[in-house]
Amino acid sequence: MNTPTTNAERTHALLSKHYNTYPGLQTEDIFKYLYHSAFGCDHLVTNEAAALHYIQAEYAAQGNRAPDLIEPLDGAYVRVHLGVLQGGLRPQTLARLFCLSAQKESGGTEQLEKGLEIAQQMIGEGTLPLDGKAFAAQANAWRTAGFPALHHSAAFREAYRPAYRVIAKQYAAILPLLTEIDKRMANGNTVLAIEGGSASGKTTLAGTLQKIYDCSLFHTDDFFLRPKQRTQARLAEVGGNLDRERFQEEIVQPLLAGNPVCYRRFDCATQTLGEPITVPHAALTIVEGAYSLHPALGQYYHLSVLLDVDPALQQERIRMRNAPWLAKRFFEEWIPMENEYFAKTGVGARVDLRFEVR
Repeated sequence: MNTPTTNAERTHALLSKHYNTYPGLQTEDIFKYLYHSAFGCDHLVTNEAAALHYIQAEYAAQGNRAPDLIEPLDGAYVRVHLGVLQGGLRPQTLARLFCLSAQKESGGTEQLEKGLEIAQQMIGEGTLPLDGKAFAAQANAWRTAGFPALHHSAAFREAYRPAYRVIAKQYAAILPLLTEIDKRMANGNTVLAIEGGSASGKTTLAGTLQKIYDCSLFHTDDFFLRPKQRTQARLAEVGGNLDRERFQEEIVQPLLAGNPVCYRRFDCATQTLGEPITVPHAALTIVEGAYSLHPALGQYYHLSVLLDVDPALQQERIRMRNAPWLAKRFFEEWIPMENEYFAKTGVGARVDLRFEVR
């Protein structure tokens, strides 16, 4: 099958797949698919406690009968079927993702109209076996009413017992990581390391996790060597430019003892340490940054993830974020050091999960 190259071709392919997955669907089920594709789930979200209650009740009553746990939609969202909870993802996490995904979409009505047009064309060509006149009449009535949210058809509910939540694609992409976090947190306090090269998205991923979990976050960038520590011998070490001794003293030891963490950030502008910062103990702690999985530190983590970034994308991101003179240092100095570190310490073979950044 050819890969869709235009938005219209993508919509056509997704609607065809949706029909093939659910051949008993009715016109309103196509409408609901297109509505979720255009608007997501904002019409359903009231508060997180209510979202959690309904997820738990629905899962207990219906379980999951979907052939795929993650079903693509034609836009920025996916449907995540509740069977994903069987793998270890907590209902609380899914409820948080559901609420975080609720937003008012600009341009949603235009996208919905285009989807209806393509669906009508597919009916005309016979690839979507519905009544064309009835579809057009129902679409017009729906349009006149202002495109309100709607339910699945009775036939769809009876045949497929749908039990899912609509969440943003950005969260669906990291569901394997969220599941592993939840599984480990079920057994006690958890420390997660996020490793990767420059501009691979480590800080972005850590920030996303902070939205999902009540956690503490530490950056290895705050532990680079001070000028007096940068001896020739130390910089010759693979990953030697990280002050791992201070990291162990100020971060690792308190974490292992279950105590609050008091540490000092290295200020690149002044090349000095800042004032002490105290961070309360949390059930989940995230350490993100280059060299976070140095062999001297890897033993302290319960879970680790490596972000692989394509070199061309890495260069593009660095040029966008930095002045030319600083980007030059990345390309000629820091990235070669990172690549040597990855090659000689075997980080890729030691991590629990890997994600390719695109």
